[in-house]
Amino acid sequence: MENKKFTITDDLLASKGQRLLNFIIDLFIIYVIEISIGTTIILIGDLTKSDTASNWVSSLSVVESFFFGLVILFFYYLITEMYFSRTFGKYFTKTMVVKHDGSRPNMKSIMIRTLSRLIPFEPFSFLTAERGWHDTLSVTYVVKKHDFLDKKKLFSEE
Repeated sequence: MENKKFTITDDLLASKGQRLLNFIIDLFIIYVIEISIGTTIILIGDLTKSDTASNWVSSLSVVESFFFGLVILFFYYLITEMYFSRTFGKYFTKTMVVKHDGSRPNMKSIMIRTLSRLIPFEPFSFLTAERGWHDTLSVTYVVKKHDFLDKKKLFSEE
């Protein structure tokens, strides 16, 4: 008896347009989170009459703000992809992250995926390849959720 295994095929992969939209939506969300955290710190500082925190946020240099944004980016992708296999951008475009066999990525894969996003120019890796560096390094795929679930259901019924 032949033991067939489910694998991700090219027809399930999210399009470059979907991937770009994921990136834009997620960057916007990350920016909103960054602004919200900064504003919250300033408001708490004003309410408690503590200028230390407010002054710290107000005096961040461009470089410090950039690194603050990277920390938020790291936790945003790590938490959303670890718990939901998708970010808000992926939710909007109806895509999700899976392993080559269709299973949910484990913590190690998500950590590698998230850390890979910090590589300079990583977002441009999609211009020269079908999958970006954060996909290939973590051995994960971004697939069209409904097509993936339909195909996986058909496979399990065989």
